[in-house]
Amino acid sequence: MGDPKKRKKKYDTPRNPWQIERLEEERKLMKKYGLRNKRELWRMETLLRGFRRQARKLLALETPQAKKEEIQLLEKLRRLKMLKRNSTLDDVLALKIEDILDRRLQTLVFKKGLANTPKQARQFIVHGHISIKGRKVTAPSYLVGREEENSIGYIESSPLKNLEAQTSSEKVKEEA
Repeated sequence: MGDPKKRKKKYDTPRNPWQIERLEEERKLMKKYGLRNKRELWRMETLLRGFRRQARKLLALETPQAKKEEIQLLEKLRRLKMLKRNSTLDDVLALKIEDILDRRLQTLVFKKGLANTPKQARQFIVHGHISIKGRKVTAPSYLVGREEENSIGYIESSPLKNLEAQTSSEKVKEEA
C-alpha cells in the first residue's frame, strides 16, 4: 500500500534532461506563466500526455464503452474550455501545453487584471486573496472551468478588494 506520508509523484521528468532546445522552451514557458519550478511545468505536461494517451486509445477502439469514454473526455475538456463545441479526438491530439497553462488560476488572475504580473497573481492566490464563486482557492495550479471563469475575484475580507474599488473610483474621476 505504501507509506501514507509519502505522496505519489504526479509528474514525469524528461528522458534527456540536458536538451538545449527543451531547456530554452521550458525557460520561456516558466517566465511567461510565472511558474515556481520545472515540476509545475512537468506536471501539466504529464496531464496533457494523459489526455493524448486516452484519445489515442479511444481512436483505436470501436466499442460502445469507448464511445462513452470519448464523450466523457471531450466533455471534460470542454468544461475546462480547452476544446470548442464540436471537437473530436483529433483536436485532443492537437492540444499544446499552452492550452493547459492558460487555464490555470494563476494565469487567469493575471489576464483578468487582478494582478500586475503572473508572479504577483501567484502571491495573491497563495496568500488567500482570490476566490472562485465566493470560495477561497489557494492553489495557483487549479484548473478553472468554463462556468467558474467569470466568478474569479477577490475574497470579501481581502484588503485588495478595497484598493481595487478606490483605484477604479479614482480612474472615473480622472476621466471626468
